[in-house]
Amino acid sequence: MMDFDKIGEECGVFGIYDLDGDRHVASTIYYGLMALQHRGQESCGIAVGDTAGPKGVVSYKDMGLVNEAFTPEKLESLEGDIGVGHVRYSTAGASTRENAQPLVLNYIKGTLGLAHNGNLINTPELRNELAYTGAIFQTTIDTEVIAYLIARERIGSKTVEEAVEKAMKKIKGAYSLVIMSPRKLMGARDPFGFRPLCIGKRDNAYILASESCALDTVGATFIRDVLPGEIVSITKDGISSNMDMVLPECDHARCIFEYIYFARPDSHIDGMSVYDSRIKAGRFLAMDSPVEADLVVGVPESGNVAALGYSLESGIPYGQAFVKNSYVGRTFIKPKQKTRESSVQVKLNALKSAVEGKRVIMIDDSIVRGTTSDRIVTMLREAGAKEVHMRVSSPPFLWPCYFGTDVPARDQLIAYNRNVEEIRKIIGADSLAYLGMDRLPEIVDGLGICKGCFSGKYPLDPPTEDIRGDFDK
Repeated sequence: MMDFDKIGEECGVFGIYDLDGDRHVASTIYYGLMALQHRGQESCGIAVGDTAGPKGVVSYKDMGLVNEAFTPEKLESLEGDIGVGHVRYSTAGASTRENAQPLVLNYIKGTLGLAHNGNLINTPELRNELAYTGAIFQTTIDTEVIAYLIARERIGSKTVEEAVEKAMKKIKGAYSLVIMSPRKLMGARDPFGFRPLCIGKRDNAYILASESCALDTVGATFIRDVLPGEIVSITKDGISSNMDMVLPECDHARCIFEYIYFARPDSHIDGMSVYDSRIKAGRFLAMDSPVEADLVVGVPESGNVAALGYSLESGIPYGQAFVKNSYVGRTFIKPKQKTRESSVQVKLNALKSAVEGKRVIMIDDSIVRGTTSDRIVTMLREAGAKEVHMRVSSPPFLWPCYFGTDVPARDQLIAYNRNVEEIRKIIGADSLAYLGMDRLPEIVDGLGICKGCFSGKYPLDPPTEDIRGDFDK
């Protein structure tokens, strides 16, 4: 999927605690964040602490990609045996350095480092409540609300874990948290499980990460996923768990776009291979919406696996129709519509020798506004494709998302008030078909999922005001 006319990534979180006291965990966080870079290219940060002494937390964060923000010298200055890291794409809160994470809070019980993936839906009420009792906010992101709540609850709680649970009972929405206290690393996941979080181990170091691919990158062994509603705590004594807020599987509401687009295909989320999910989506498209053609291609990158699935099911050869420029800088991946529109040609080009004179089936994971799909269809025609049939490995977007996915207001969605034939004419394809709603549970083997952006039925009542930030106005 392209970065231009599509839903935006969310964020990626990573945490590590080396129980042997290795004070160079920052480099492991760096490589973990590199593996999660697809989840956010806007800003990044690392915060580390030393569990053996009173040194406190040192941190650094900046705008841009991980390898642009962190030099070897910068990483060397971040000494500690416990730490958290974050890559960000803004779904609420402005795109500024102040809003980069992790957030570090100094309070009466010590220091708290926090990285958050997701989006709360009751931020305004909580923010007002905290402000009227003396809180002074330095950012415009909901992560700071979570940090303040935990710090405030910690004063009257016996443990940090208890404070995290009390805070979780007040916040509503999507969140996977990685939290660093002076001598503990904690992970927490909202009771619906919107966002992923898993646990790994390398030698005597424990790791928390948004996706299992980050564990592979740093040479760690996957242990298990953090359960929706679970709080895990890693100390010198190992891992402990609080399951008081865990809901039954039938109430879970994982974001289906983790499997369709967000996550890397080499990740596993809640026991389900992302690669297998996309293969299934492609197979179902071939079963439900067949068409005669000579070639099946994917729109890089996330359309590729679904295209392979379509090819395997249909018997039509799978091929490559696009060359992607891997060296485009962050200028072309800022979450603004005008930037997306200006960068299609820079980021992607059609392979004339692959498509000339052929009937092409093009697989993409979604159509949001339609401007990019229009340009890519035109690109294939100009390269000599005889026919272009578009297949989409998700249903049409009809509703906004309030849980951390950058799906815009309804009037910006191409499928709003239009049928499939009208959309086909706008994007210029010879035929168009979407994945059926009934197929969504099948591509994740029946796991509980959220389909709100397709159906308008959310697991939580949406907020009365749109608190998602500046969405491509």
